Amino acid sequence: MVNLKNYNVVTKLFVLLLTFAAFTSCAEKKFYVTRIEGKKIGISQPAETPNATDNQSAQQIENFIKPYRDNIDKDLSFVLANAPETIDKSGEWQTPIGNFLSDITFDKSNVIFKQREHKTIDICLLNHGGIRTIISKGDVTARNAYEIMPFENTAIVVGLKGEQILEMVQYIIAEKKPHPLKGMTFTIGKDNQPKDILVNGQTLENTKTYYVVTSDYLVNGGDNMLFFKKATERFDLEYKLRNIIIDYFKANKVIKAEKDQRISKEL
Repeated sequence: MVNLKNYNVVTKLFVLLLTFAAFTSCAEKKFYVTRIEGKKIGISQPAETPNATDNQSAQQIENFIKPYRDNIDKDLSFVLANAPETIDKSGEWQTPIGNFLSDITFDKSNVIFKQREHKTIDICLLNHGGIRTIISKGDVTARNAYEIMPFENTAIVVGLKGEQILEMVQYIIAEKKPHPLKGMTFTIGKDNQPKDILVNGQTLENTKTYYVVTSDYLVNGGDNMLFFKKATERFDLEYKLRNIIIDYFKANKVIKAEKDQRISKEL
């Protein structure tokens, strides 16, 4: 355990020494860093031999943190909605939770995009690996949203030509992962090539610009989705994916996933 009083005194003296050294050095001559070396210096005593001062300091810290921890835990545990059935990650080309997340991300983002840009979103694509858990049957809380999406990713809308949408489809087929998808359907032929690609029920056009909502992680090439880097436009909605989930929970007392088929494969 750390003696905080002694540690703070040593830290202050060390900072003052560095400040003085820097001041006098600048006044006399210039120095340049040519090499940096470091070593590990232990600052804590063995856990089995804490002294009374250390225990008192630790308890003071715990007493200070406890009200904040209790308040956060209360907010996270508050029931927002209910799931009549478990929304899981089962499925070869699409999953219940993938459908759920792509649907709500599409819908919530589209409202903001229309208001700001007077345009509409065509497609939502997220990544299967970004979904960290499922929604179990029963009460749903804000804690569930943090467990599903523990990252600080935000919703980004990009403009992609039809050629890049085709690259997106080819990527999904090659990856063989049920990446969450909304707004587009297609069939995987016997030759493992895409066919019957439809965006909002209309045939894909190579030269047309389509607006795709995704995460900032994927827009920057995450999961090797390099087609996003060819975007002709980019709009940051400043809306965290986790907050999209929480807002949906608050607005919908019953949580369910759509089961429509978005990707099919010829037998």
